Amino acid sequence: MPKPSAETPPNQVNLAPNSADLAAELAPWRTPLSRALHRNRAQPFARYLQLATVRGDGTPANRTIVFRGFRGKTNQLMFIADRRSEKIEQLSDNPHAEACWYFTKTREQFRLTGQVALVTAETEQADLLRDRQQIWQNISAKAKLQFAWPQPKASRTEDNHEAFTPPAPDEQTPPPTFALMLLTVSCVDHLALRGDPQTRYLYQLTGEGLTADCAADSASTAQWQMSSVNP
Repeated sequence: MPKPSAETPPNQVNLAPNSADLAAELAPWRTPLSRALHRNRAQPFARYLQLATVRGDGTPANRTIVFRGFRGKTNQLMFIADRRSEKIEQLSDNPHAEACWYFTKTREQFRLTGQVALVTAETEQADLLRDRQQIWQNISAKAKLQFAWPQPKASRTEDNHEAFTPPAPDEQTPPPTFALMLLTVSCVDHLALRGDPQTRYLYQLTGEGLTADCAADSASTAQWQMSSVNP
């Protein structure tokens, strides 16, 4: 995926949604998360979080990714990735993942557990393809160029500098290497480190419709339960 340091945080993300119609669609953990994003908005790295996946041998794999906003009026978090990267292979085999977000100003940690669906050029749903295209158009030219670089993690030679200066990709149409990742959350662990004692809340999605299928937001067919627990 593009290195977080190479990308300016996208300005299309709404950090503090407050309209009545949108609020009616939100999972209960969206309010504290949106508040944390808003209060930490002056720190560009507040858009960076860690995403853990599972390798084929069962060992964990972790990396830093960039938050690209929520998908429409759903509770799905959007990220991007190079289809040739290891995390895409891992998620194709096992969609379970956990994101971990720490906000330094407000001293809050959010752990979001769920499943990741991949939106690629082969995806058949028109609305998802539009979302993929929109995200592509919103990222910087520098970030777009990285999707035309050579195979990630392949051996690098000293004389292949030209491979990293390819022609600029199409500005409107994403290349086959570009994938949109959608995290459908089923559990959130919110720890606020300020205060004595600290506060911690668990949000658990229960009921029907727990699926990684990104055609519909699972929260629309299941209920969220919130509980206060010891830190």
